[in-house]
Order: sequence, then structure tokens, then C-alpha cells
Amino acid sequence: MNPQPPPAEAGTETVTAQSLRERYESGATVAELVAASGLSYGTVLNRLREAGTVMRTSWQTRRLRDGQARRNLAARLRRLYEQQGATLAELAAAGSVTRRVARRLLIEAGGRPRTTQHTLRIRAAADAARRRKLAVGLRARYEGGASVPELAKESNYSIATVYRLLRLANTRMRPQHRHGPARRTKKRS
Repeated sequence: MNPQPPPAEAGTETVTAQSLRERYESGATVAELVAASGLSYGTVLNRLREAGTVMRTSWQTRRLRDGQARRNLAARLRRLYEQQGATLAELAAAGSVTRRVARRLLIEAGGRPRTTQHTLRIRAAADAARRRKLAVGLRARYEGGASVPELAKESNYSIATVYRLLRLANTRMRPQHRHGPARRTKKRS
């Protein structure tokens, strides 16, 4: 016969899956959650899964808890965030952590989370610079004698996109050639 669980004391609250998840994502191990909650190991795991928790490996937990390794990870994530315009989701993937932990590490490293609009502006500026560089390269090849269809085929862009990029680079366009058979002129009688 199984022993009865101890009666709940007045003022204690039941352990919810969400509270376990929050503590786990802030760095607690499953063993620590078992000790603190009084639940069995399997019950804690089930409640964490029920809350949609992304589970860590043991080395990820050690890295989160080790002070110097945590500071190094936080500094690396901050560099990615500030210099390359990475999003919190990308930081989470790069650091093998959740978005919440990535945000916390960013703040620990002295970073300041930005708005979605600010991230979009950073990305648009980077895309514009890359597009401008591509346009200048296409212009040089066009002025060297390459045709627009050749440039489109080489760069895997449509002809319309190549024309747009050439206009972006202020390229002086050659006159258009007529394709197909030559026109016959009508004789006047």
C-alpha cells in the first residue's frame, strides 16, 4: 500500500506547470525543482512538457549556471544582437536557449532589447546596402558589354530585376535592339 501524501499546509499553493517552467527557464535543474516542489521526478518532467518547456541538455545547464561561461555566452549574444541585427529568436537558436533566456542574457550583458520596428529598420538598411553593392557590380558588367538577359541568367534574377538594379546604380542604358527578322520597307508607288 502506498503512503498517503502529506497534507497541504494552509497558505501553500499548488505547483503549477507554468511556475515550474519559469523556474526551469531561469536556470533551475529538474532535480532542484523536485526538491523544492516535493513532486516526483516524473511528475516534474510531465508538468514541464505540459507547459511546452524546451528541455536543456546537461551541458547546456552547466553552461547557463557556470558564471564565466554564462558571461561569455551573454557577450556573444549581445554582439550578434547589436552588430548583426539578430532577433531574439535567432539569439535563442545561436545560444541553444529559449527566447526568454536569450533576452535575460542580453540584458545581463548590458544590451537593451529593441522593438520589432527597430529591428526591421536595421535589416532594411543592411538589405539596401547589399542591393546597392550588387547594382554597382551589375553596372560594371553591363558597361563592359554584357546584355541584360546575360546578366539576368548569370545572377539568377529576372530581367525586370536586373533593369531595376541597373537603374538603381544610375546606369546609362544602351538603345534597345529589335529582335527577330528585319523589317521590310514598303516601296512607295
